[in-house]
Order: sequence, then C-alpha cells, then structure tokens
Amino acid sequence: MSNIKWIKLSTNMFEDEKIRLIEQMPDSDTILIIWVKLLAQAGKTNASGYIYLSENIPYTEEMLATIFNRPVSTVRLALKTFEQFGMISIDNDSFIHINNWEKHQNIEGMERIRKQTRERVQRHREKKKLEQEKDVTLHVTQGNATEEDKNKKKNKNNKYIRDLFDHYLSKNIIQHRKLTNAMRTAINARLKDYSFDDLKKAIDNYAYVLHSDLHWFTHKYPLADFMRDKDVRKFLDEADPLNNFKNRQQQSSNRQPQRKEIIPDWFEQQKQQQSQTAATVDKKEEQEMLAMLQKHANE
Repeated sequence: MSNIKWIKLSTNMFEDEKIRLIEQMPDSDTILIIWVKLLAQAGKTNASGYIYLSENIPYTEEMLATIFNRPVSTVRLALKTFEQFGMISIDNDSFIHINNWEKHQNIEGMERIRKQTRERVQRHREKKKLEQEKDVTLHVTQGNATEEDKNKKKNKNNKYIRDLFDHYLSKNIIQHRKLTNAMRTAINARLKDYSFDDLKKAIDNYAYVLHSDLHWFTHKYPLADFMRDKDVRKFLDEADPLNNFKNRQQQSSNRQPQRKEIIPDWFEQQKQQQSQTAATVDKKEEQEMLAMLQKHANE
C-alpha cells in the first residue's frame, strides 16, 4: 500500500451513460457508492488500477462487503454490473482491475509516490542490514572479549597451579619430579571452591602437622590426592587442624588445668608453732653460750 491520499474524479462523472444506466437500477445509490469506494481502494493500493489485499491475495466479495460495510449480495451485483459495463476486469486469479485507470488519474504523481515508497523500503532494508551486521560485529567482538577473558583466567589459574606445586615441594613431603595432568586437574578443581591463599595455607598446616612431634597424623599425601576436596578440607584454617591432629596426651595435658596444692590450716599452724619453738631453743642456747663465755672471762 502507498501513501496516496487522493484520487481524481471527473466533474462529468454523472453524465457518463454507464453511470446513468446504473442510476436506473435497484439499489443504484449503493452500487455507485461501491464504485467510488473501488476507485478509492485502487488509489490506496497504487498498483496501476489493481485492487488487492497483498500482491498474492486478491479481495473476495465477502472481504469487500466487510471493508465497504455493504451486504455481500449488493457487492456481488455491483461487481457483476461494473464488469459487464467494462468499468472493471477480473482476471482468472480473482484480481480486480479498474479499466482506463491511467487515463483518468495522475499517473506521473502516483509513479513518483511508488518510487519514493520503493526507495523508502530500500533504505529501511539497508538500515536493517547494517544493524544486523553491527550486531554480528558486536557479537564477534564480545565473543573475542569473552575468549580473551577466558584465556586470562586460564593463564592465571596455570600460574596458581604451578605456584601451589612449588609450594608443596618446598615443604619436603613428597618430592614429585614433575607437575602431572592429574595434579593440574585436582588443583584446578579446588581453585573453583577455594582461593589460592586458602589452598596455600592448607599446605602449610598439613606440613606443620606432618613434621611435628606434637601431632599424630603421619600420612604423606601425593599432591593430587591432597587436593581432593575431602582431604584438603581437613587442613583449611576453618577446620582447626593444628588442634584436631594433636597427640592425645598432649590434648589431655592441654585440656587439664594445673592443680594447685591445697595446704590445710592446721598444718600451717603446726609449722608456725615449730618455727617459734625452734627460735626459742636457739635463743636459749645462745644466752647459755654468752653466760659461759662471760664466766671464763672473769676467771
């Protein structure tokens, strides 16, 4: 459909003999209204006088009755009359054409409108194409960015894996000759659950427990086994491994407070009395010794 807003009607329209004949028919006014509506519909379609819903769908009598708001029987009579008078033609595919349309209408103006419509449609299609190409470019760019982020994360994880491997070797637990795929897989899996610092501290805790005489745990894990979730979890700070793996005697001594010796009051009193008695005896002996020395001095 085009943007045609008007059509030409001849001022001598009602002097035409075909129109005069129609005026003598029953329902002539309705038939003439249908004729004007057909002309307006042809102008709206702007397809050189053809009338259709789309290029592949012609109007049926029922469809015209609906859009013209007239009875189907009257529309059928009008179309038959117009066709008999040579005012319209209906092809084998039921497409309706207003005969001599170009003769009465402003064909140059209508063609200009059709051209503008084609250009507008073409611009719209080109705009859509550019938008689609832009979307594809953006998607590819985002895809590349996402891939770049994945590569950065992968490189970061590789560094963490190597650092944890070297850190484990530094603890003199098991001296692996190389970093295996099994170790990589196990460490990478744990990096999804715990931070690099958490895993490094878990290795520290494990090494301390393993080498300490205060702790009973003596099992030496290969690194891949240690990085199993159920095993590494035992040595995270939150699991408190330095206390959990202490020797039982050590744990008992730590749990039991030092007993303070309780001395009864009577013992203290007896001890004080003994001390006082001893002091009295010592003083008496000292006085006797002084008296003896004095006696010898006088002689």
